[in-house]
Amino acid sequence: MEFKDLKLKDLVQGIKEKQFTSESLVKYCIEQAEKYEHLNAIIEIFDDVLLKAKEIDKKVERGEKLGKLAGIPVAIKDNILYKGKRAGCASKFMQDFVSPYNATLVKKLLDEDAIIFARTNMDEFAMGGSCENSCYGVCKNAIDSDCVAGGSSGGSAVCVSAGICPVAIGTDTGGSIRQPSSFNGVVGIKPTYGTVSRYGIVAFASSTDQASPITKTVEDNKYMLEIIAGKDSLDATSIESDFGASKIKDKYVIGICKQLKEGIEKLEQYSKFKEAIDILEKAGHKIVEVDIEHIKNSLACYYIISPAEATSNLARFDGVKYTTRSKDAKTLEELYIKSRSEGFGKEVQRRIILGNYVLSSGYFDAYYKKAKRVQELLKKEFERAFEKCDVIITPTTAGEAFEIGGKISDPVSMYLEDLFTVPASLAGIPAISVPYSLGKKDLPLGLQFMSAEKTEAVLYDLADKFLKLTKGGK
Repeated sequence: MEFKDLKLKDLVQGIKEKQFTSESLVKYCIEQAEKYEHLNAIIEIFDDVLLKAKEIDKKVERGEKLGKLAGIPVAIKDNILYKGKRAGCASKFMQDFVSPYNATLVKKLLDEDAIIFARTNMDEFAMGGSCENSCYGVCKNAIDSDCVAGGSSGGSAVCVSAGICPVAIGTDTGGSIRQPSSFNGVVGIKPTYGTVSRYGIVAFASSTDQASPITKTVEDNKYMLEIIAGKDSLDATSIESDFGASKIKDKYVIGICKQLKEGIEKLEQYSKFKEAIDILEKAGHKIVEVDIEHIKNSLACYYIISPAEATSNLARFDGVKYTTRSKDAKTLEELYIKSRSEGFGKEVQRRIILGNYVLSSGYFDAYYKKAKRVQELLKKEFERAFEKCDVIITPTTAGEAFEIGGKISDPVSMYLEDLFTVPASLAGIPAISVPYSLGKKDLPLGLQFMSAEKTEAVLYDLADKFLKLTKGGK
């Protein structure tokens, strides 16, 4: 059976109604992982997955009540803690780290009888936009293995796109789910900040990072987010939300940001983007222009705030406690310096240096404090924009997936890939990427919808409507 053609609810129903077993589904996923091993999307398939699947099948045979993910294999990014399993953040520093407890979202998955299938490749400590910054090697695009998977959740997106797993969990800080989802032709959402608990997730930018699902369909994505979302006493930033279900409409007012319009018109994919706008307009949705003045400063703002937070959060990785320590150090100072120099990759080191710079006494006021002020202004401007429209639309990325190695030596060019995804992260609002067309190299292009806080239901509804109009973006 081609399990990859079935939706999540169909898979759950099939297992519960004994149409097939969880064991057969897990075996299929293992076979797919072996088939696509060259993509380097999976770091490790957990050794107890078949045993867990058999336990689910026994529950089915006994007629016991099963959860919403009964026997479904779920892959998780390598920075999400699963008790007794490794979680190395794709870093030399943490290759031998074994999780002492479960992340809240993992607990929620297990409570619904999911099978935590594997840990996926990523940019080291979730820093990167291509999945080339991993101690396990480059993760390759599911459609064209000469191109990047996108980052930092590249492995999770590739797993879903290649059909290795029906669903994978990633984390999104400035576009780390939406960008690889766009590059691999799948659906990825960054929910409102706080929607999913960050407890048990190794995050480098605490004020923007969010875990969420990557799936093949909008329906599957909504199903998964509802399971892992919710207030958590272990995470003070977590929130409760009904996802704004009451704000669903038959027709929406869709905003195009005036400040981004000129840049979008210069993109190679502009004609495809314009087609998408025309399709929505012909379907009865109203298109309007909105002003978000400080959106043009969002990328610079993000690359001040996130490295500053990374510097602070990564200070604990010093070679003394739970991470790899240098064997050549003779003094405490040498231990710190050599352990961090050997343990961190180039991109992580670059961001630590940048973060220390903007937090230093001479530049804290000039850079970090100003960036935080811009962030607040951006939030208010988005709030005003959503008084005039329900959703704001942009391309997810500037173009298709680029070739491996094409931008690794040009950090600024790499950072520019986050141009359209960063604003939603800074504002704390939800944003979803869905496949809508193909680029010049026949690789997927993603369309991004953004909406007001706690209105994920609106994004899912409009995204689903759009994909039905375009037959899934094909």
